[in-house]
Amino acid sequence: MIWLWVLLTSAGCYLTKLTGLSIKSERLEGERLQRWILMVPPAFFGGLVLAQTVTAGNQLVVDARLAGLAAAAVALLLRAPFLLVLVVAAAVTAAVRAVA
Repeated sequence: MIWLWVLLTSAGCYLTKLTGLSIKSERLEGERLQRWILMVPPAFFGGLVLAQTVTAGNQLVVDARLAGLAAAAVALLLRAPFLLVLVVAAAVTAAVRAVA
């Protein structure tokens, strides 16, 4: 049964790539589409980060990782450099784990 899903996913990926290659370049030059294309990767990355932060296996988990993510979000809102955002997130996560 798992191979069916592997094959279906592979076919979906291939069709997605084929669709992208078959679109004429004139259709990709619209301003709205360009804005949308620029927003897709951060949205996917954000979803992956959130899913990895609040799940463990099939369980929804609220632990120190969520505190670190919240601290990183605050640092980003304060326009901190990316390296500082990582350090803040790691420090807050470590502090919460040390306290708990």
